[in-house]
Amino acid sequence: MKRRDFIKTGLSASAILATSPALAEWVPRRPINAILPYSAGGGTDALARAAMASADGILPVPLVIVNKPGSSGITGATEAAAARPDGNTVMVTSSGSFLLTSMLRDTDVNPFDSFEIIAQIGNLTPAVIVPANSPFQSVQDLVDAAKANPGSLRWAHNGRGGFHQVAGQSFLNRNDLEAQDVPFKGGGPTRAAVIGEQVDFAFVGIQQAAGFENELRVLALAAPERDAIRDDVPTLAELGFDYVAVSSPIVFFAPKGTDPEIISGMEAALKAITETDQFADLMRERGNVPAFLSGAETTARLRQMQKETQPVIDALKSQG
Repeated sequence: MKRRDFIKTGLSASAILATSPALAEWVPRRPINAILPYSAGGGTDALARAAMASADGILPVPLVIVNKPGSSGITGATEAAAARPDGNTVMVTSSGSFLLTSMLRDTDVNPFDSFEIIAQIGNLTPAVIVPANSPFQSVQDLVDAAKANPGSLRWAHNGRGGFHQVAGQSFLNRNDLEAQDVPFKGGGPTRAAVIGEQVDFAFVGIQQAAGFENELRVLALAAPERDAIRDDVPTLAELGFDYVAVSSPIVFFAPKGTDPEIISGMEAALKAITETDQFADLMRERGNVPAFLSGAETTARLRQMQKETQPVIDALKSQG
């Protein structure tokens, strides 16, 4: 997604506020705590902290990331949903994982009934990743090994019910493969498990490979198109393998019942943040690019994902 550079890093808060009627009407007085329901070091955490670092000069108060991991993101989501709907507490999360977890499990919170959807700031796309010294030089090598010894390979993902597990399991199912899944709490621990050769491969965000090119090998991207930065990595479709395209928008949410004026102001602030040079630079350092969508656009995207992944979720439920 191409960013528009009409707002530059370093402008004063008053100048930014003057450019947007929504921001001008909503001026927060206290720091905004953004609950992130995963451990530090993962892809969602990296994008959220890029937004936090780029908020200076746009928000007149600090944006503070608060990690609250647990139960595949549900612990933090439950706390965020229960917060006062006054704009002082929001949540930033991998909305694909949040959606799919709420579909797979009997949770008390979900993206549509428990929150107001503010906006998307970026997107995470899963990839097939192996240790750098793995004998698997290609996806075909991995598939051949899995078929030769069903159930012998171990594969990692960011937690059961998350979009990485759904992406990986759909790949295994559609290609008649069996492997042992090993869940971890977040992208950072998953990446560490691959580097440490605790597992044979992983489905994890391709952004996790940024800066670890000597420790990891990316075999393929589970997406319809190649990555904007790692365009040397082929897609599973290009290689002739069946899969379900499951990605995860990184989305800011507010507790249900938050004043529409606050939501509008936050949406405008996030749009301004994603259009700064600083955010674009930080995203590139993390192997990603800005990808802003409004609250309405984000809601439509999540609804479509819900519809498209329901068959995969039903299959996972039937497997116990």
